[in-house]
Amino acid sequence: MDLTEKQISFEYKFKGKIVNLRVDDALLPNGTTAKREIVEHNGGVCVAPLDDEYNLYFVKQFRYPYMEIVTELPAGKLEKGEDPFEAGKRELKEETGATAQKYVDLGKLYPTPGYCGEIIRIWACRVDENCGQNLDEDEFLEVERIPLKKAVEMVLNNEIPDSKTQVGILKAAFLVENGKL
Repeated sequence: MDLTEKQISFEYKFKGKIVNLRVDDALLPNGTTAKREIVEHNGGVCVAPLDDEYNLYFVKQFRYPYMEIVTELPAGKLEKGEDPFEAGKRELKEETGATAQKYVDLGKLYPTPGYCGEIIRIWACRVDENCGQNLDEDEFLEVERIPLKKAVEMVLNNEIPDSKTQVGILKAAFLVENGKL
């Protein structure tokens, strides 16, 4: 069975700095049509930085949509046309002050595929230097190092709700366990 839907038309309802919202008319596999509400986003990056003592670097920051402080791996949004790998290295250095030479590609994540086109690309790395944060003017966060084993437990105990962070932690732990990171 062909599961593909085809865009017939679209209309932008909102164009913003970070997201655009459009409504599409889509042709479904059975020949009928449906409305699809789509959030366009340039995508993001996430890095799981591991030091020599098997601690992961995290950032704690207030996330307005949830009205709470969230513990996350260093991450950021992509500018249009920006190289994701270079953006990941930039975000790591800006948010934590850390740099790394050895990076392992952990793949991509579709955080909300039902309505948003955002793709987050994730890497793990081994930290080789820490030279201080360089935060954006509107960025307020604290860096915390957590042992990898404890971070895995935090994911399993639902103490880290952020999806990109969960994926980064679990994939990095798997690579460490198998001698690949």
